[in-house]
Amino acid sequence: MKKVLSLTLCLLMMLSVLGLAACNKTDTYEIAVVTDVGQLMDKGFNQGTWEGAESYALANGKTYKYYQPANGSDATDNDRIAAMRQAITNGAKIIIAPGFLQATAMTTVAKENPDVKFVFIDGWTLTDDDGNPLPNVTAVVYKEQESGYLAGYAAVMGGYRKLGYTGGGGGTNPACNRFGYGFVQGADAAAKDLGLEAGAVTVKYSYQHGANFSASPELQAQINGWYSGGTEVVFACGGSMFESVKAAAEANPGSKIIGVDVDQSFASELVITSAVKGLKESVAKVLDQYYNGKWESDLSGKTQNLGAADDATGLPIATSRIDGFTAEQYNELFAKIKSGAVTPKADVPTDANNGEWLKGFEIVIVEFE
Repeated sequence: MKKVLSLTLCLLMMLSVLGLAACNKTDTYEIAVVTDVGQLMDKGFNQGTWEGAESYALANGKTYKYYQPANGSDATDNDRIAAMRQAITNGAKIIIAPGFLQATAMTTVAKENPDVKFVFIDGWTLTDDDGNPLPNVTAVVYKEQESGYLAGYAAVMGGYRKLGYTGGGGGTNPACNRFGYGFVQGADAAAKDLGLEAGAVTVKYSYQHGANFSASPELQAQINGWYSGGTEVVFACGGSMFESVKAAAEANPGSKIIGVDVDQSFASELVITSAVKGLKESVAKVLDQYYNGKWESDLSGKTQNLGAADDATGLPIATSRIDGFTAEQYNELFAKIKSGAVTPKADVPTDANNGEWLKGFEIVIVEFE
């Protein structure tokens, strides 16, 4: 009996040790996404980036995980640094981080971890203390002015004359600024092609209530005022801001929305089109370059600027709800942008939160708030 008891105790001790070891085992995830402000599944920027990493990982048998910095829309550089460090602790070999707010955190953590690779989506070439490009960082930016142009052109060709644009980043986000500038240019070009008189198309334009790219009662109230005052369609350009625009549109029958970053037609039947950029595709492309040994030759310390020529900007014409703007018209205009025959301008100011730079269009009048 004593022998049986002794053997039982030994077995229990062994199982306990094995169980403790299993509990202490840390899973490793070699592909990491550190999100921008807002939620992961934001129907836009974060989600598009995540879906690119996820699709590549699933197709190629790689482990992957996302990390959302603490404090959500109020996340600080220290919160982003902590998220990146946690990803590395969990085994990350490559970290993908969308949003220009990631710059300081990525620079800090990349210098600390020269063997880990970093992909700065909507960023720029990051440098060391001597001004040299960090060799373990690559950046991807987009020609958002092209997608914005196509959206503005399509809206006016589709019969809309009272447009709106609400942008994230408080006027300091280069991507949102390019989207908005392109939107007004496209609307003006369509108005000229249709032979409309000066002032026939108006665009309410604002960066109010979008500094942190989040939905808010204040933003919803502003857009509700636009819709109730006659605005027909609003370009919602800023992550979760979409939810406030959607709520305002739902409260005003007949109101429409233009989405951003990814095809948002699935999010609401009120979305007539979306100004998209190839987030999913470009993230998968960079991961493929990395895993195929092309980091040093194609990515290290470099920035890729992707546009229509790379099939990285445009409209999801297959889900368009714009009557009067056909797939044939879209393809013709897209081909002109792709070839360079039509080149939307991208010279937006560093701080675009004023209306001075949006004057001088031939047909469109911008009503800045």
